[in-house]
Amino acid sequence: MSRKSCSRAFSSEVETGSRKENASEQESGAPFRFNRNGKGSDGELGFTLIEALVALAIIAAVLSSIGAVIGTTVKGTRSIGQRLALTGAAETVFASLPARSLLKPGRQSGELAGHRWRLDVTPMNAAAAEAPQSRFVPVAVTMRMQAPGGPAVQVTTVRLVPRAPE
Repeated sequence: MSRKSCSRAFSSEVETGSRKENASEQESGAPFRFNRNGKGSDGELGFTLIEALVALAIIAAVLSSIGAVIGTTVKGTRSIGQRLALTGAAETVFASLPARSLLKPGRQSGELAGHRWRLDVTPMNAAAAEAPQSRFVPVAVTMRMQAPGGPAVQVTTVRLVPRAPE
């Protein structure tokens, strides 16, 4: 048989015993194999480069999702810490309010540990306050406190103050 320079498309067109036929009969060993147990480099044992890259991609996806969860947790913890500091400062301001006999309507403001606060004391119900049988007048005490970073809290409470002598 004479050799032709054209290529053959099917294995039936390859001459018996040729290199092409021998190559097609061999098991296709995957290129770039990493040995699993170190027993040599035959194609059956080990991971291919593609398998290793897929495994790395899966690990990267899992680690990035874990990182996102950790970031969200840190942000939430920081927010809770800021709220606790703000609430603690608000409790301190309320605890330092004057006694009810000295509490007068009006506005006060100040700063405590970097937190700005404003306190408004206003009479609540003028019609009920005019009733002669009542010894006390209800006043609304509204406190607004703002943290240095921006979050704010507003608390309103009612205090009974003695009626001013007439």
